[in-house]
Amino acid sequence: MESLNLRSGRRGPQNDNDTGQHETGQGQRGQRRGGLHGDKSREPEVRRRAQRQGNNRAQSQGNSQRDADRQRGGRGRGGSRGAGDERQRFGSSRNEQPGGAERQGMRTGGAGIGVRKEGHTGDRREGRDEKRDGAGSAPRKLGYKTLEDLSKTEPSVVAITLSSNPGFQALLDETSMRPDLIQLVCLVLSKAFTARTDRSTLQHLANIIKESKFLDTTLLHNVGGMMSDSNPARRAQYPQHLENILAILSEVVSIFPASSVNKVSMLVAMLQASISTLRSSGLDIPSKIEDQMENMKGLIEHLQEKSREGTLHTDKDTYALLTNGDANQEEDQEDFRNIPIYPTPEEFQEDHRPFLRPNLTSQRYTNTHLYLDTHFRLLREDFVRPLREGIQQLVQNQMDMGRNDKRVKVKRFDDIRVYFDTRLVVPKCTHTGLDYIVQFDVQPLKFVRWQNSKRLLFGSLVCLSHDNFESFLYATVSDRDPKNLQKGQVQITFTNESRNMLARIPTDQLFLMVETTAYFEAYRYVLEGLKEQTEEDLPFQRYIVECSTNVDPPAYLRRKNVYDLSPVAKPEHKTSIRPFNSLKPEAWPDKEQLGLDESQMKAFQLALTKELAIIQGPPGTGKTYVGLKIAQALLTNEGLWNNTNPAPMLIVCYTNHALDQFLEGIHKFLNNGIVRVGGRSNSEILKKFNLRELTHSPNFKRTLPPHLRTAFNQIYRQLCDEERELKAQAMKLECSLKGVMREPFLQRFISQRHWKSLHSPPVEESLESWNGKNTSLMMKWLGLELTNFQQREPETANGNNAEEAIEVDDDLIAIAEEAELIQAERMIDDGWTIDPRADGDDKKKENFEETVEEVEEMMLAMNLEKVDVRAEQNEEAWQIQRDQRRKMKNKIKRELGKSSVMTEEEESYVFDVWGLNLEDRWRLYRLWVTHYRIELRTNALESERAYQNTADRLADVKRQEYLHVLKKAKVIGMTTTGAAKFRAILQNVRPCLVVVEEAAEVLEAHTITTLSNACQHLILIGDHQQLRPSATVYDLAKNFSLEMSMFERLVNMGLPYVRLNYQHRMRPDIARLLTPHIYSELENHPSVFEYENIKGLNTNLFFLEHNHLEEEIRDGKSHQNSHEAKFVVALCKYLLLQDYKPEQITILTTYTGQLHCLRQQMPASDFSGVKVHVVDKYQGEENDIILLSLVRSNPQGKVGFLNIPNRVCVALSRAKKGLYCIGNSGILSRVELWSNIFHTLREKKQVGKALMLCCQNHPNRQVEAISAEDFKQAPEGGCTQPCQFRLDCGHVCTRVCHPYDPKHKEFKCLKKCEKTLCDQEHKCMRLCHQECPKKCPIKVEKIIPQCQDTQMVPCHQDPQTFTCQVPCKKLLPCGHPCDSVCGKPCSTKCIATVILKLRCGHSQQGACFYKTSKEQPECKAPCKHQLKCGHGCRGTCSKCYQGRFHNPCARRCERLLICSHKCMEPCTRDCPPCRRPCENCCVHSNCKRDCGQPCAPCIEPCAWQCPHQSCSKLCHEPCDRLPCTQPCKENLKCGHPCIGLCGDKCPSKCRLCDHEDVAEIFFGTEDEPEARFIQLEDCGHIFESTAMDQWMSDANQGPEEQVAIKLKECPRCKTPIRKNLRYGSHINRSLAEIEMVKKKINGRQSDIDEKRGTLLNQWIENLNIGEIYVQKEYMEICENLKKTYLTASDLWILENKIDFLIRVAKLLKVQKEKMLFTDGYMFGQSVQQFMSWLNNTNQKFTDQQVFDLQRELQRLSLLAELNVRCHIADTKGQTGKMHSEVEDIRHALEMPGQFTEQDQLNVKEAMKSLDKKFPVTGLGISEEERKMIVSAMKMPPGHWHKCPNGHVYIITECGGANQRFNCPDCKASIGGVNHRLDTGNQVATEMDGSQYSAWSEANNLRNFDLQDF
Repeated sequence: MESLNLRSGRRGPQNDNDTGQHETGQGQRGQRRGGLHGDKSREPEVRRRAQRQGNNRAQSQGNSQRDADRQRGGRGRGGSRGAGDERQRFGSSRNEQPGGAERQGMRTGGAGIGVRKEGHTGDRREGRDEKRDGAGSAPRKLGYKTLEDLSKTEPSVVAITLSSNPGFQALLDETSMRPDLIQLVCLVLSKAFTARTDRSTLQHLANIIKESKFLDTTLLHNVGGMMSDSNPARRAQYPQHLENILAILSEVVSIFPASSVNKVSMLVAMLQASISTLRSSGLDIPSKIEDQMENMKGLIEHLQEKSREGTLHTDKDTYALLTNGDANQEEDQEDFRNIPIYPTPEEFQEDHRPFLRPNLTSQRYTNTHLYLDTHFRLLREDFVRPLREGIQQLVQNQMDMGRNDKRVKVKRFDDIRVYFDTRLVVPKCTHTGLDYIVQFDVQPLKFVRWQNSKRLLFGSLVCLSHDNFESFLYATVSDRDPKNLQKGQVQITFTNESRNMLARIPTDQLFLMVETTAYFEAYRYVLEGLKEQTEEDLPFQRYIVECSTNVDPPAYLRRKNVYDLSPVAKPEHKTSIRPFNSLKPEAWPDKEQLGLDESQMKAFQLALTKELAIIQGPPGTGKTYVGLKIAQALLTNEGLWNNTNPAPMLIVCYTNHALDQFLEGIHKFLNNGIVRVGGRSNSEILKKFNLRELTHSPNFKRTLPPHLRTAFNQIYRQLCDEERELKAQAMKLECSLKGVMREPFLQRFISQRHWKSLHSPPVEESLESWNGKNTSLMMKWLGLELTNFQQREPETANGNNAEEAIEVDDDLIAIAEEAELIQAERMIDDGWTIDPRADGDDKKKENFEETVEEVEEMMLAMNLEKVDVRAEQNEEAWQIQRDQRRKMKNKIKRELGKSSVMTEEEESYVFDVWGLNLEDRWRLYRLWVTHYRIELRTNALESERAYQNTADRLADVKRQEYLHVLKKAKVIGMTTTGAAKFRAILQNVRPCLVVVEEAAEVLEAHTITTLSNACQHLILIGDHQQLRPSATVYDLAKNFSLEMSMFERLVNMGLPYVRLNYQHRMRPDIARLLTPHIYSELENHPSVFEYENIKGLNTNLFFLEHNHLEEEIRDGKSHQNSHEAKFVVALCKYLLLQDYKPEQITILTTYTGQLHCLRQQMPASDFSGVKVHVVDKYQGEENDIILLSLVRSNPQGKVGFLNIPNRVCVALSRAKKGLYCIGNSGILSRVELWSNIFHTLREKKQVGKALMLCCQNHPNRQVEAISAEDFKQAPEGGCTQPCQFRLDCGHVCTRVCHPYDPKHKEFKCLKKCEKTLCDQEHKCMRLCHQECPKKCPIKVEKIIPQCQDTQMVPCHQDPQTFTCQVPCKKLLPCGHPCDSVCGKPCSTKCIATVILKLRCGHSQQGACFYKTSKEQPECKAPCKHQLKCGHGCRGTCSKCYQGRFHNPCARRCERLLICSHKCMEPCTRDCPPCRRPCENCCVHSNCKRDCGQPCAPCIEPCAWQCPHQSCSKLCHEPCDRLPCTQPCKENLKCGHPCIGLCGDKCPSKCRLCDHEDVAEIFFGTEDEPEARFIQLEDCGHIFESTAMDQWMSDANQGPEEQVAIKLKECPRCKTPIRKNLRYGSHINRSLAEIEMVKKKINGRQSDIDEKRGTLLNQWIENLNIGEIYVQKEYMEICENLKKTYLTASDLWILENKIDFLIRVAKLLKVQKEKMLFTDGYMFGQSVQQFMSWLNNTNQKFTDQQVFDLQRELQRLSLLAELNVRCHIADTKGQTGKMHSEVEDIRHALEMPGQFTEQDQLNVKEAMKSLDKKFPVTGLGISEEERKMIVSAMKMPPGHWHKCPNGHVYIITECGGANQRFNCPDCKASIGGVNHRLDTGNQVATEMDGSQYSAWSEANNLRNFDLQDF
């Protein structure tokens, strides 16, 4: 990645030296905020910079010239970021110590980026922005001259410059400032706040002011100084200065009400005093300032009151700015501008009914306010009502179904779509700000075809709630990918208000997500525009509101009206047309000169001479042609309308296609000056005019004003920093969902108990299989090790990949799905990406992808997104079938996609993670991952806020850039959606001339907001008799006329308009269907009479009747008709066979559901190029042949929207030459329009039950086609007669009659080739049209030279090179035949099945090669050994290590513990204390300890009180009052009286509402009329009170209960009764007895502490060997002994473990010091096996386990002794002599099976025999003699020595050599001087076992061996 440690440090102009400070030089450097916190938080940045320097050195050198003026340095994090309450919400790590992977950090690219923990609101200015431009020096302050120049510029320029320039921030932090500079600062600030389009920029600017010393100190002193100022010049400026100050304070307090109210209140108080003083001194203070002052004081008092009430928490609580007076107005009187755009919680109440007025379509509006109010309320209700009614229905259903999720999930709702278990997955950085990927439960939506579904389209509004819609968050879909939707993932962006609420919600929260079908983005922009539209600024009110029919010429024509139309004339008339007075009709040129017909000429004149022109264009009449003529006339006469205030012409179209078509037409006469804004354009011509392309052109940045370039660079760099930090977090979050994570990254979230258990797999899991480097323990634990996966994963018939189900459609025709078409219209390509300025985008992306791959490689044990999906296994393990890998991938995908996780309570019950079944393992894994994700999301919160704030500011700058581009344009083209989104910019562009194409399809509110008050000329072109605007709510469309466009309303109101009357598209037969049924008159142009007839059919127009029923689509309200789909596809194929091109045919259908049905029958190989569309998306299009499927056919006779003339008009008017419809004429005839159309069709017999097919080659052969099957009678488009055409190859055409390819140029002969290939006369085996092979492939018999076998070998191949495939006839050494082939080497391993005799003594079948191999198969013989507990062992011979160490007994104990829980331990003699969470609780608190630990008694006062009695005891004591028997006087929620007793908790059941439940007989007294009931809080069951009192009394106890100490249980479900005030006395007595038993089980604390100390001392005593030889176990023992709470059972386990570990450590010491290498290595393997048994997670030191360990340890001890003797023998050269005896002993020690006591005795006898033959000492004396001599001398170890020749002698006293003598046996030198032996002398170890001379205390201690044999 590029080096990011360089920050811009631009200086201001060189002459700008007057900063207003009384300092010299550069002035005092502004100190950075943040202090120590900033320095500390800068460390990660410094580390990152150092890490990048090596990678970026070359790049930095290349960029050094460019960056020469930049100052280097890191950036501080700044500020003290307290964690606050928010930080406490989220769970912390499970283990205190971080995991290994987390400790070392991710050192690859962005993965190592530090993450801020918390932050503040606003833009985090402190310690951050100050260092953007260099760490070493403060930014240069803005000076007086710069501010003075800035004050003369536009408000937006001021705002952007001040907010992005660090120098202004530095200026505001100055403590002293000249009065004139203060006044100037206030002036520029007040001006900046008038730039209303740049809200995010202003918010950032307000935050800078709020945090500055200017507001705290400077301005306060300045205002205070006004009272004593006597300077007349300054006093004269004070009124304006005061007004500026009040404007600044008003903005600051409105943006940051909570954090600024105290600062502002002080200033306001000082301002009030100054104003009073100035007024009393004679200065005239305008009343406007006093009014502003009063408003400000009122607002401050209101906020202070809110703060005192505690309702003003944060700056986001802007509702606090509303005073109470605003909320009490009647709704019908409330100004619509006060209505929020987003619905409020109150609106979702069932009794809420909004106030609405219908759109007035037959009369004028009384005033403009009423007009705007009507359209605002209707448009808002159009998107709110489906959401409101849908949520009300959902909540009601949940109440009715009792929150039964399964039933609610399958419930279909009319107005909304519901998504369950929705959670935020990962934040995503986009150019608009921060989006989120959310995951929802996709299981209930498996039937949805996401490619075509209208679900979750771009811009759709979703509502998320986690509390049953008491509160909710709003978001819009910002991106959808059908592949991700199938996984249940979609990208959304939250609204600003919801984003603030989101920060206060736990990050692991599950939501219910509801989607409304409305395209909310368009609603939002238009509703905002309507609220901002003032009555006086609405243009054309005279016509739009007052509906005046007398339309004036445009205002510009009243000044100058001379038009020159020569540019738009036909070429032959261009020179003859002269300029003329356009307001005189007689002066106009003839229509023929302009190339127009009569109606087109009228429309042309109307458009140019009326300020509001309406042109209706029926299908094919050339409305686009006329529109382009009008546009050309206006643009070539631009001087008329664009000379005073230059502004572009605005073209608005409903669809992208229409916009492209219109702008391409304009481009033919206007080469430059076009800007296209809208959805993605398909036009190559217009590509260079797209806003995106223009803003990315090389010269664009040079044309921008300097303040925009500077601001963009500053903010963009900050955005990159924020993005980098967020991506680091997002990368890890995404990794957690891409596959199985490695366990080190989850260690912090796994309890220590589970972590230890995870790393102690049971012995049967074969440790070697995961101990290697290439295997993940987590994969093995989850059952994903491939060697085991095939055995564990059951074969399923439907186990195919979900992806494969999608891929099945790949060979079908590509249809523009309606979802894609809708999205294309909604998505606005607004001109920039996240990194618009970087030249190295591709390189950055590549680097980031590499970083992601590295992080994934580090974090994931299996990555599902890798093509190979190769887990970490060795190569051999991966040589399995492809479908097994796919099954594993699907298994992981399914498990990761599940939302169920193990609860915290369930987790606490788990002791052995390997003992869980696979389902529970996955649930536990998902819990760990959830904790991991929560921490990441919590840490990312502050980064998310900062990124969003910065992105919003950057968007403000981009808007200014767009404005710069658009103001220079001559023509701006926009879709209606684009116009809505860019509404604020359009208001600044102020186009005076607007042309709206497809105006009849646009809602009136959209048209209103497109216009600015500068608009002088509006031209509406459309056809209200084709498609109308679409509303979401049918009731509003029909009863409130919302679906009526401004175009249609003004036509209905009688405003002048022109309808074009000559159609140039349809042949006359087709045009007859529209006239007079839809249009009263429509003339045919002569060109439409010249079309040729459709080939292969006897008619050009036909309606095929049928009565086959439709089918309903499950998802949505669409329909399909498979009969129609099959017929239309068959007809399409037939027409293609007539030699029509696919591009000439379009299939139209009236329902989107039919699209999928059609596509399923249209393979791309046959139908590629054929267009298939829904009718509504084909307006404005045409084609030669149209095939129309009408779909509707049902017993109810419903025709749906086929009864709407507009849609029928579009459907019937798209064809030029041929139109073929299919539908149920019976139900359609019930509609008057269709009845008239059928009457017209029957006149020429163009309707019927069969379509006549005619053969072109044999005209007399005809076929009646009623269904798709009938087309089989014309299989090739002709008839069934043979073709019989002779081909060039000599064969005859084998096809039946076909009209296409009449000369057979494309025909491929499919007969057999007759050519010969070789000298052997072999014939070619290919088809005639295929090329013959160059080498003869025919197989012939040949003899293989190597073996003389006869084989079938290809004719051309030399037999010498052929591998003989005859089975090998050789016998392997074992006698079995070889299983290879003759031509390959014989196999080395015989796989013939034989009976194997295993070392353990068992026999079983296996491969023959095991007989000669050291390796042996696993013995599967059952163990059948009876364990010490009395149960049989369930292991096998192999798993029990031939009886050495048996599998633990797996039977559950399940004895009932004292706490009433069942013992969950495996078979155990003494049950340990219960480890479940304690369930004891009272009204005051819950016990948080483990159940087996004694509970601390609650000493709060008893809460059992009622009006009749009260208890005076403490909570844990038995009560001193009796239960109350008076009836409860409360009423239930249903309104009926409570059935409980006074003082008890009211039962949830009602005697009337729940009569069956209440009166159900259990004790027998339930049906008594006055019966009273008690509800047990522990289980919820209800019982009659007298019977329950009797049940709970001591007198009711049976003989067993009188002995047993336990809690009373519910009579129904046996749940222990722990929480009930009425029976508190009995419960407390039982609990007291239980607590006594608990203490006895756990042992006295003093005894436990004493035992703990003893064990700790014992362990410390063995520190010297423990730390060296069992280091890991040593640390664990130490940690366990230091635990706060240990039971006697825990100490028993630790005591046993310590004892065994000490003995093992001693053995390992012996191995290291006294064994030969080979013997030591083999011995070490045995010890490691023993250690695995000792450390096993199931090791509880049961009788069987202790017995097995002791026997094995005894075997190891004797083996160690034998190895030591071998080592001694080796030093003496005696190994060969004793080899036979040693091998016998070793064989006895290494025999399979347990080492019995008899085996032990035998080995010891053999060892004694060995000692006699070969004494250990080698002294020539027996062992007994040696012992007698050593004993007689009474010398401690270390005094016996020997000479160089081995003769033994003794040194007395200290044992050190101080004298030198000669050996009496050999005369060699013995002894030595100064405690140093002479050369060759050494300690005689064989005498007393010592290793060192005993002359020092240290040496002496080292001679005492702790291992005693």
